[in-house]
Amino acid sequence: MVGCDVCFALIGSVPHNSRALRQLRALVAMGLHVEVYAVAPPAELPIDLRTQAHYYPLPLPPGRGPRFFWKAHRAVFQAVRACRARVYHASDLFVLPALAKVARQHQGRLVFDARERYPYTPGTIGRPWAQRFWRALEAHYIRQVDLVLTVSEGLAIHLVRDYGIAPPLVLHNAPAEAARPDPEVSLRRRLQLPDQVVLFLFQGNLRPGRGCLLPLEVLPQVPRAVLVYLGDGPLAPVIRQRALALGVADRVHVLPPVLPDALLSVTASADVGLVLLEDVCLNLRLSLPNKLFEYLAAGVPVLASNLPELRRVVETYQVGCIVDPRNADALAAAMRRLVEDVALRRQLAINTGTAFAAHSWAQGALRFQEAYRKLLCAT
Repeated sequence: MVGCDVCFALIGSVPHNSRALRQLRALVAMGLHVEVYAVAPPAELPIDLRTQAHYYPLPLPPGRGPRFFWKAHRAVFQAVRACRARVYHASDLFVLPALAKVARQHQGRLVFDARERYPYTPGTIGRPWAQRFWRALEAHYIRQVDLVLTVSEGLAIHLVRDYGIAPPLVLHNAPAEAARPDPEVSLRRRLQLPDQVVLFLFQGNLRPGRGCLLPLEVLPQVPRAVLVYLGDGPLAPVIRQRALALGVADRVHVLPPVLPDALLSVTASADVGLVLLEDVCLNLRLSLPNKLFEYLAAGVPVLASNLPELRRVVETYQVGCIVDPRNADALAAAMRRLVEDVALRRQLAINTGTAFAAHSWAQGALRFQEAYRKLLCAT
C-alpha cells in the first residue's frame, strides 16, 4: 500500500502541462509528498520535482469521447487503488470518478480541477448524447468534491449555476514569473527574419475552434507580417497546405512545441500574440487560455477574440486589440494596424507588465496552497 500526502492524476503528459507543473511545484514547496499518475507516453518530471514527486505514466488507450473515458477510467483506478493519500487531486474530469472512488475507500479529501466545461467543448458540438454523458458524469461527481478549481471567473459562475456548488477557486493559467528574453532562442533569429517584418505568434494546440486558420486566411492582405505557429495538432498539415495555396508559404512557419519551462524566452521574441478562439461552444467562450498569460508574461501585446473573458483582460489593462475573428476584413485591418503602428505596439507591450502582475501564478500559488492547508487540516 503506497502512502503519500497527495495522489495527483490526469490525462496527458505532465512535463508538457504547464498548469499541472505549477500545481505540483506549489505542493512540493509545502513539503508534501506527491504520487503522480498520468495517462500519457513515458516521460520524466523536471529535476526539481523528482525528490518529492514520483511519476507513473500509464498506457494511453485508443479511441475518444466516452469510449476513451471508460478505458482511461479503468486504467487509472487500477493504478491508484492502492495509493493511500490524504488528498486525491483529479486534474480533469476523465480521472475524477476513479479518484472519487479511491478517496472514499481511503477516507481522503477530493480535489477537482475543472479546467474545461467538458459537456461544452468543440468535441461535443452536434453530439447531444456526448453532451448528456459528460454533464451527467460531471453533475454526479462534482458534488462529492471538497475543493473545485477552475480557470476563469466565467466558468466558475457557470459551475455554480449548473450544480449549486460552492464557488470554485479560480486559478488563472498564468506563469509565476515574467519572461527573461534570450537571444539564443529568438524566433526572429532562428527564422532569419528581417527587422522590418512583424512576427505574429500563435502558440498552443493546433486544433479546430482555436482560430488557427483565421489569421492565415487574411495574411495575403497584411504586408510585412509573418505568422509563426508554435505547437502541434491535427491542423498542422492543413496550415502548411493552405499557406502554399494562398501563396504565403514564405511568411508562414510551423514549429514544434516547446516545453513549458523553456517557452517564455521563445515567446518573448514575438511582436504580437494571437488568441483567436472561436465562439463555437461555451467552453471556448469563457476560456482564458495559457497562451494569453504566456504572452503577457513575455511582454507581448495580443490580438484577441471578442469574447467576454478575453475582452475583460485585454480592455481592462489595454494590452492588445479585440476583434471578431470571423470577420475577415476586421481581422485583416486589426493585423495591419498592429503592423503599421509601432507606437501602439510599444505602448501595449508596456501595459502587459501590470496585467501579468494581476494574474500571475505567484499570487495564485498562495491561494492554492492555503486551500490545500485547510483540506489537510481536516484529514
